[in-house]
Parts: sequence; C-alpha cells; structure tokens
Amino acid sequence: MATVTQAHRENATVPPAGTCSARLSDVFWRNPKLFLALLLGLPLLWLGVVYLGSLAVFLAQSLFAIDDFSGLVTYEPTLATYRQLFSDANFDIILRTVLMAASVTLASIVIAFPIAYYAARYAQGVWKAVFYLGVMLPLWSSYLVKIYAWKLILAKEGILTWLFSQLHLLWLLDAWLAIPVIGGNSLSVSYTGTFLVFVYVWLPFMILPIQAALERVSGSLVEASADLGAHPRQTFRHVLLPLALPGIVAGSIFTFSLTLGDYIIPQIIGSSRLFIGQAVYAQQGTAGNLPLAAAFTLVPIVIMGVYLWAARRMGAFDAL
Repeated sequence: MATVTQAHRENATVPPAGTCSARLSDVFWRNPKLFLALLLGLPLLWLGVVYLGSLAVFLAQSLFAIDDFSGLVTYEPTLATYRQLFSDANFDIILRTVLMAASVTLASIVIAFPIAYYAARYAQGVWKAVFYLGVMLPLWSSYLVKIYAWKLILAKEGILTWLFSQLHLLWLLDAWLAIPVIGGNSLSVSYTGTFLVFVYVWLPFMILPIQAALERVSGSLVEASADLGAHPRQTFRHVLLPLALPGIVAGSIFTFSLTLGDYIIPQIIGSSRLFIGQAVYAQQGTAGNLPLAAAFTLVPIVIMGVYLWAARRMGAFDAL
C-alpha cells in the first residue's frame, strides 16, 4: 500500500517551483488575508460604492431643504425637512405604514406557525416535497401578475364578492367596507384588500424560517414536556415558542421591512391614502421634494435598525 502511494506521488504532476502559478500559490498560502482581500475586494467595492455609496448620497439630501419661492433645493444643512417629515400629514403616512407592517407580520406569524410546525414534525418524504412546492410555487410567478390577479379577485365583480353573495353574506361585506378606517368602495381599493395581498405575497418568507427553526427542535423535548405533565399550551409557550423565536424574528424581518418599503401593492390595491413607498415616489423627481423623499426613506432604515437591535438584545439571533 505504501509503495502504491509513493508511486502515485512520484507520478503526480507538480508545477515547477519557478512557475508563476507556483509562486502565486506560495504567496497566497503564506498570506491568506491577501487571498481573502482579492476574493472579496470586487464584491465589497460594488457594495460600498454602488449600493451604500449611492444610498448615503441620497440620504444626505435629507439634510437640505426646498426653497419655498424658487422650488429648488437649497444646499445648506438644515433640519427643516425633518420638521416637515413630522407634520400631521406626513406623520400620518408613517403611522399608517408601520401599523400595516405590524399587522401583516402578526398575521403572517399566526398563519405560518401551524403550517411550519406540521411540515417540521409530521411531513415526510413526498409530503415534505409537496410542502416545499406549495410554499415556493407562488414565488415563481410574476410579482405584478399576482397583484393584478388579486385585484380581480377583490373587485366588486370578482369571485370573492360572488362567494359572499352566494352565502347571503353580502351585507356583512358591505358593513365591513363601510368602516372608514379599513373600508373603501370595494376590497380592491381598501386597507383590508391591501392587508390581504401583503399577507399572501410575504407569507412564504415567514413560513420557511419558522419551519427551519422548528426542524432543529428535538422531538424529545416535546415528549419530555408532556411526560412532566405540561399542558400543550404550556409546551407551546415554554418549549416550542422560545426555540422557534429565531425563525420568527428572521421571518418578521422580511415581512415587516418589505411591507414598510413596498410601493406597488398600495399603489394597485390600496386606497388614496399614501404609504411610505408611495410618498417617496411622489416626492422624488424634478417636480417633487427630493429632500423630503430622502427623509421618508430614512424612516424604514431607522425602524428596522431599532428592531434588529432589540431582537439582538433579546437573544433572538443566538440560535441562527
């Protein structure tokens, strides 16, 4: 065996010591940080210059203000734009968006948890593949196609209204739409419709992280909790929920942040009252207020920064 190995080593092709590749290999072996810098240099340059650099330049616009007389940007540092951001009308946009993002996140958790728990604990073989296919399939279709399909579903002439009429519950739908805070002319132009579409579009981003977190929960822990006399509610509260918390936080990062900055769904499904994404779009451009658009853009960044800091303090990332 030793003879065969020695012969193999002798017959192996080794680059001559003086070749360029050998010298480079020797340099990289002696300086692993240099190899890492060359490997990551171009991606980090793109991230730092193209993405973070352009974002920083845009956000720096929020320190300027629009001249009321000329309508041009005055390039002198001021906090006037931020005072304008917290005016009643603009603060109403921020509050509306944050409440919608929180509602979508909570609803996604409630819907996703039992689905993810079943997939993690009971689905095996073909059913596991069916689960992944069912969750991932909506992500394969066009984002715009899904939204316009939901607009047809929620319209007055859509299948949902027809279903309510067949069940003789059309009066319930009319009463729901009559509520000013959540209603509208139809579900396709209401907060309720916006909420439903948000939950549908972002739900896979909540299911998969929770399912991955529950996969790591040993079944013996649940059995031990039952053997010790714990009620299923106690097992859920003290065993499953804490261990699934990293997955819940990971999913909420997606659902909450994507809802905060989304422009298309509120524009197509929503009512006339703006969300942050629509406010940014309305204020950008030569005819708009670019500093105010930049200030609106900073709001989701600050909110998500505070959220991630709080989640880290709670230890939600320890098991990731």
